[in-house]
Amino acid sequence: MSEWKFSRDPLPRPIGMDLEKQESSAKIKTAVTATQKKAKQISILVFIITILLLAADFYYLKNIAGRRLVGLRWWNEVDPASGDSHWVFESQDRSGSPESGAPSQNATDKRFFWLGLYAQPAWWVLLAIVSIVRLLNPIWLSLIVIALILTITNTLAFSRCDKFSQASSLASSAMYSGGMAKSLAGGLFSRLFRG
Repeated sequence: MSEWKFSRDPLPRPIGMDLEKQESSAKIKTAVTATQKKAKQISILVFIITILLLAADFYYLKNIAGRRLVGLRWWNEVDPASGDSHWVFESQDRSGSPESGAPSQNATDKRFFWLGLYAQPAWWVLLAIVSIVRLLNPIWLSLIVIALILTITNTLAFSRCDKFSQASSLASSAMYSGGMAKSLAGGLFSRLFRG
């Protein structure tokens, strides 16, 4: 038989009831601790997977998508003698003219490339603001900083590469098509030899 504990409670409870509450409370605390450990492990896994996907996105955009969609590619070279680094920009003639031999550039591909290129840093800045306002774990803010560095680097490099490409194509069209160069040379020679 169970013993009865007398207290000021109107209904007496068995003494073993307190032990059952303590055991269930300990089980709940153990379950909560295990759940917290699993959540931490999952968040570390999500962090690592996100870093790997960001690196793959950076590589793919820089070396493959940029070349195929808009005909642009960039890289950074370091001079071994002096240690100075400089940017190298490469552009492909995408006009689609028969003499260039390169395929023509699809306007939709070009539009989505530039839209995605500029939308990525904006999206990461928005996530950084949300992370700061909600005071999330600092590990997520470090992930956002890494993502911003990679996406802004690609954005700035492709923007410079596009400007270089436009300047290069303008200069080559002026010199080789005969448009501006022919008119300048013609004007110069006509003034010199006109007498």
